[in-house]
Amino acid sequence: MTKFTVNDRPVQYKMDPQTPLLWALRDASNLTGTKYGCGNGDCGACIVEVDGEAIRSCLVTIAEAEGRFVTTIEGLRRDRSHPLQQAFVASNVPQCGFCIPGIIMAGAVLLKKSNNPTDEEIDAAITNVCRCGVYPRLRDAIKRAGRVMRGEERIAAAPPPGITPEDAARAVPALTVTD
Repeated sequence: MTKFTVNDRPVQYKMDPQTPLLWALRDASNLTGTKYGCGNGDCGACIVEVDGEAIRSCLVTIAEAEGRFVTTIEGLRRDRSHPLQQAFVASNVPQCGFCIPGIIMAGAVLLKKSNNPTDEEIDAAITNVCRCGVYPRLRDAIKRAGRVMRGEERIAAAPPPGITPEDAARAVPALTVTD
């Protein structure tokens, strides 16, 4: 049995120890924010934080995660209040959104190390592949999040997850709620 901590909760996986961390998170823990992209570590869609480092979870087995601390996009801040989550929304970074969880996790690790990263540091830390090409906006959003973390800027909050269909219909008149 493999034991480690995921999003501040101790977990035990009764799976083959050679199971990639990505599949344990997605299939056994239902943490589907971590995406499967290429399966060979090239795209970065599956990046999670492991003991303070941005790790491609498709390349790490759960045996290698034994005793470690793993944070997924769901564990960053469920209410979307992390400065990077806020900056991505405020700066209109997401397009299709598939790569965004991995990029945000890589960016969050970078911002833990330096809340005033240079373009070169951002480019070195964010090696993710984004088919939509949001790179200039994501660089700006990372810098913006750094300014928020340093207390130099504030961002209006993005809406919290879990809005009810009824509330959505009231906010967007074109929507209707059916039973």
